[in-house]
Amino acid sequence: MKIPFCVLILFVAFPVQAQLQIEIPWARATAPGARVAGGYMVIRNAGAARDRMVSASSPASARVEMHVHLNDNGVMKMREVKGYDVPAKGSFELKPGGAHLMFIDIKRPLKEGEKLPVQLKFEKAGDVNAEFHVGRLGESAAPSAHRH
Repeated sequence: MKIPFCVLILFVAFPVQAQLQIEIPWARATAPGARVAGGYMVIRNAGAARDRMVSASSPASARVEMHVHLNDNGVMKMREVKGYDVPAKGSFELKPGGAHLMFIDIKRPLKEGEKLPVQLKFEKAGDVNAEFHVGRLGESAAPSAHRH
C-alpha cells in the first residue's frame, strides 16, 4: 500500500511542533497612549534537536520584534535580535530585563485580564499559536492567576 506524500508530511511535521511547548505567556498592561508593549514566556523543547524562534506576529500590533537587554559597560541597552535559540531537551525564557517580545505600534492599550493572540514561528516546528495573558501595569512577573 502506498501512502500519499501529504499524509507522510503530516506524520513528520506534527511531532516536531508537539515537542515545543509555550508556558506562561504573558504581557504587561499598558498606559493610555502607549505604542509598545512587552511579552514574556518560557519556550520548552522536548526534542532531540535545537529549534530557533525566527519571528512573531499578533493582530494587536503592527509588528512584533524580538529583543534582548545587554549590559554595555554598566549601561543596560535593548537590542533587536533575529531569533532565539531553544536548545534540545531544554528551554529559553523571555522575561523582564532579559529577552522579550516587543509589540510595536499596538492598536490600543492592553488591559489587565485580556488575552493577546500571538503567532510564533520556529525554524523546525513552524507556526505555534499562543495566548498571552495581560497582567497589571508595571508587573515584574506573570499574572498570579497564570503562574503554576
